Amino acid sequence: MGTRLLGATMLLSLMDVLQAFAIEKKGDVFKKTACPAFLIFENVAYLADMTFELPCKCKPEETSSVVWYFQKKLHSHETTVLTDFNGTVIVDSSDVRAGSDLLKRFSIRMFSLIVFRAQVRDSGHYLCGTKDGLFFYGYDVDVQPTRHITVAFLDNDQHVQEDYTGKEFTLFTTFWDWTRCDRCGVRGEQRRIGLCYVQSAQLQPRYRTALPNVTSCGSRAVPAHFGRLIHRRSPEVAVRSCLAPCPEKELPEEGVQSISNIVYKLGEKPHLPRVPIQYHRQPPKTDLVIRCPGARPEHAVAWDKGSMRLYRSHYLVGVRKPMKLFIDHGNHLHLRGVHRRDKGTYFCWREGELVAGFKLSVLFEPRRQRSPTDPESIFVIRAVGISFAVVIGIFFLIHMSPYIAWVFKKPTKS
Repeated sequence: MGTRLLGATMLLSLMDVLQAFAIEKKGDVFKKTACPAFLIFENVAYLADMTFELPCKCKPEETSSVVWYFQKKLHSHETTVLTDFNGTVIVDSSDVRAGSDLLKRFSIRMFSLIVFRAQVRDSGHYLCGTKDGLFFYGYDVDVQPTRHITVAFLDNDQHVQEDYTGKEFTLFTTFWDWTRCDRCGVRGEQRRIGLCYVQSAQLQPRYRTALPNVTSCGSRAVPAHFGRLIHRRSPEVAVRSCLAPCPEKELPEEGVQSISNIVYKLGEKPHLPRVPIQYHRQPPKTDLVIRCPGARPEHAVAWDKGSMRLYRSHYLVGVRKPMKLFIDHGNHLHLRGVHRRDKGTYFCWREGELVAGFKLSVLFEPRRQRSPTDPESIFVIRAVGISFAVVIGIFFLIHMSPYIAWVFKKPTKS
């Protein structure tokens, strides 16, 4: 016991030293980086559902904590204050939902702002400063939507969007690097994310860009009268086939095991991949979304159902209409209106490695015998009784109508 306690104490001491070293190195950066005399905004762009980090690149040396501010429009009275005075907020990204409010999806670590699963509504100005309203650095964040994203399957001889050149600006796509092959040992797929950018000499000079006169399409540096044409161009994704060898690795990473309730031991199930398996029971005719553990939208993620490969060329959202089983652009697997035939084991690959399984069973509730005193039974009996009475009334009315007519037409004796 004493040895374990000593080891834990040494580990905590080492962590304190590393944290102090990190803070000291961060302080050296702030000493070398002077804040601009006139506040400008650095343009950055991301795809919806991505997680991004905004470092506070400069601040006075004596400032020990920062406050982040969010404004949809510059100089707007509607300002969201993102503060962390009660200690660093540790956010588990696996618990963050896309529909959550910005205040529930942010964390401040080492003066940097981290926003989890960014949404289009998170686009705007982010300012690093103090609680007294002194600003040090600013960002112009553009979160581009995936709802109408353009997809090009290069194996099917499809092509990415061509550049558009107008009188006042040029629209083009800036592509990120290809992801790793999402499977190993078998045919896999690669993705390449492309974001919309605009080049124009009429951009507002208060916004800093990586290249002169070039900024993302949703940037506040773009003149307002450009908006109608620019909004017609969407971000895009290119997909192509790939083949990569599997690394010589027997067991999944240690961090992957935390997502499962049951881990198969080696040799127990030789017909199943040796990965953590999570069990789930789903009610019928409900929707289910499965997330690959540890995966982010920019990662290479693939899904299988048993031995069947769910390739994006057939199962990416929007490929067919309607789609009951599909993969969204955030790498989640969707099942709409779960049916008995959907049961099985779904496996996910992350960065070319098979990491987890999801065994799905569909619940079917037995039919319950209704009692005559149930509200539903009473309603049905009442409705049937009323309908029967109406039908009988109409029947007698039809058969009695000739006699009634004869009575009224019978001549009276004078």
